[in-house]
Amino acid sequence: MQNRRGLLIILSSPSGAGKSTLSKRLRQWDPSIDFSVSATTRSPRPGEVDGADYHFMSEDDFKRDVASEGMLEHAHVFGNFYGSPRGPVQQAIDAGRDVLFDIDWQGAQQIRNSVLGQHTLSIFILPPSIKELRRRLETRGQDSAEVISKRMQKSWDEISHWGSYDHVLINDDLDQTEQDLKDIVTATRLRRIQQPHLVDHVRHLQQEFMDSQ
Repeated sequence: MQNRRGLLIILSSPSGAGKSTLSKRLRQWDPSIDFSVSATTRSPRPGEVDGADYHFMSEDDFKRDVASEGMLEHAHVFGNFYGSPRGPVQQAIDAGRDVLFDIDWQGAQQIRNSVLGQHTLSIFILPPSIKELRRRLETRGQDSAEVISKRMQKSWDEISHWGSYDHVLINDDLDQTEQDLKDIVTATRLRRIQQPHLVDHVRHLQQEFMDSQ
């Protein structure tokens, strides 16, 4: 008997707030958590593997999936479409496995409004301060000053949507934030809607009670 239905776990944050590290730690804590592989209409880059890096699709097939609710969320970016295919996610949560999404607030909103919206858990990660956010971006050593400036400009737009998430964590202590994240996931897995077996169990209790009278 399937004990629970999986969750669609959405993690969002401005760049530098710790989302990628927390996503990695969450999957290390529970390796059964799947990572949602996006679909795209752009061509594969050297070394990219279909089904692992992206699901590569034609534009016609992508639009057809959108029209038939085959995409949980989608966006048009720099001339190409990107989205989260519903099929693999549906299979995973029906089998009791959670699926992790690393997406922005727009994608999160689309998923919450999708046919699987009732099974979502959305969490936004805030930095302790704007100064600390900039420091983290600078110490990574991956981006130029110009790129960092653009990321900082974009960060406030992302932060301004914090109120639309189920949970918000201030990542001022990575280990504590990780523990809080795991606690939230553990508790949400016990929501009534995530436990389809409860209906049969209560019916069994009811029958057992009636038989005992």
